[in-house]
Amino acid sequence: MTSLSSQPRYLYKIVPSTAPVREPIPERLAVSDLDQSSGYIHLSQAHQVPNTLKTFFAEEPLVYVLRIEYHRVLQDIRWESPDAKASGPRPGEGLFPHLYNGLRLGREEVESVAIWQNDEGWDKALAGAKPWLLT
Repeated sequence: MTSLSSQPRYLYKIVPSTAPVREPIPERLAVSDLDQSSGYIHLSQAHQVPNTLKTFFAEEPLVYVLRIEYHRVLQDIRWESPDAKASGPRPGEGLFPHLYNGLRLGREEVESVAIWQNDEGWDKALAGAKPWLLT
């Protein structure tokens, strides 16, 4: 991601039902075990959200999807493969945005939150999210 025209407007963080996100959003949200062990916060672009949901959150009854304005975190984003290795992107998904800011994510970074229900798969939630899930 080098040109301004190719930069996303929003990035997304998917949070499982076991870590509810309450309004108003606190200054700092709890960090997942995966993010803690990775040393960065795993994020997705809009086109990556469906596969991330279906791969890592298939059994979740609901998720909280945090929408983050890219310009608020751009100085701390690295575009990497999902595991931050040099192996490259997964086919069709490209590189993922990883937030390296000391594992801080809260009201300063999060623009809005959506709650999606898993109705026998994520397709129904994703179809209803189109006006909100923006690139």
